[in-house]
Order: sequence, then structure tokens, then C-alpha cells
Amino acid sequence: MRVIVYGSLRQKQGNHHWMTYAALLGEYTLEGYDLYDLGHYPAVVPGTGKIECEVYRISSSILTELDELKKDGQDYRRELVSTPYGSAWIYLYQHSVDDLVRINCGDWLKRNEEPGSESE
Repeated sequence: MRVIVYGSLRQKQGNHHWMTYAALLGEYTLEGYDLYDLGHYPAVVPGTGKIECEVYRISSSILTELDELKKDGQDYRRELVSTPYGSAWIYLYQHSVDDLVRINCGDWLKRNEEPGSESE
């Protein structure tokens, strides 16, 4: 199975250690989604933008661990999306993003490079 990650699980990010035993298949720009800043990690919701992602091959045990990391379905829900590497699970934010800052470039790694952004 595969998972598509867009934030703190990406390479060189704080939660990437969860992907230690996953196999990186490649990078991918996913259209039809918007990226928002939650502070230490992002939220993705269906929208009109594009987001920069990485696609990994994972085991069922890694998927279980990621489900736990994503707070057992309280904040995120899993949905299958198509990628050039096959269908992959993506975690979509389930709450309102009305008061959140949208990351217009769609790339969590470049969130502090946008005009008007503040470094953390």
C-alpha cells in the first residue's frame, strides 16, 4: 500500500522518523487540494490549489502507526487518491480552515518563504 505525505512526515521534517521503514517512490504535485498552517504541521483539504507531496510504499503496521499519529480519526480522515505510483492514502483535515493561514505555494517546506509569512 502507499501513502502520500505533504508536511511533517516529508524528508528532513520533524516527523519523518515515522517513515524510516517506508520506501520513497517519488515526489508528486497533487491538484485539487489546499494546504493550511496549523503551526508545527499542516492541514490539507479539498480545494482549488496544488500541494507538493512525497509518495511512499508502506506496510500495514506503518499505516496503523500513522493513524494513531493522526489522532485516531478525530482531526484527519484517510482518503484514497490517484498518483503516478498508484492509489495512495492521504490524510485530510476534518475541521474548519476558516481561521487558518493558507500556504499558497502548496509546499510545506517553503511555507516561510511566502510574502507575509512569519518564521517560527
